[in-house]
Amino acid sequence: MSSPSKRREMDLMKLMMSDYKVEMINDGMQEFYVHFHGPAESPYHGGVWKIRVELPDAYPYKSPSIGFINKIYHPNVDEMSGSVCLDVINQTWSPMFDLVNVFEVFLPQLLLYPNPSDPLNGEAAALMMRDRAAYELRVQEFCQKYAKPEDVGAAAPEEKSSDEELSEAEYDSADDAVAGPVDP
Repeated sequence: MSSPSKRREMDLMKLMMSDYKVEMINDGMQEFYVHFHGPAESPYHGGVWKIRVELPDAYPYKSPSIGFINKIYHPNVDEMSGSVCLDVINQTWSPMFDLVNVFEVFLPQLLLYPNPSDPLNGEAAALMMRDRAAYELRVQEFCQKYAKPEDVGAAAPEEKSSDEELSEAEYDSADDAVAGPVDP
């Protein structure tokens, strides 16, 4: 079997040759962004998220760290940090998996089949269990507001002008717990 560094390089090249836009962070191959499109047949369809991927030195024997940069409304994604609660990435990772599996199978499955009984976003989980239609509407609102395709390649959330932040704050209802843009 090849060394972890060769495997990391091979998996990254395989991801880059697929339909995903990959942006490198720094010069190494351990940190990068991937543009991820919401799956069809889901309320996330049409949304595009910038996903930060960090590969540990022991990859593929240790799972990658995955986090959403722009906001997403989902029971298993922390609204403030973007971290993901997904067993196959966090606990049951296997070296048989690769980066393409993460973006073609694991993340689409997460968006298609949320698990409200193991939430990182309690509000989203409660709304999903109480009123599925209202939950899906809220997901679509977040997609329109934070996951437009033209916004993913634009400035990071902390680089927005104060006018944009003000208009976002005015748009949110008074009972929203969101204080402002997420720091990646």
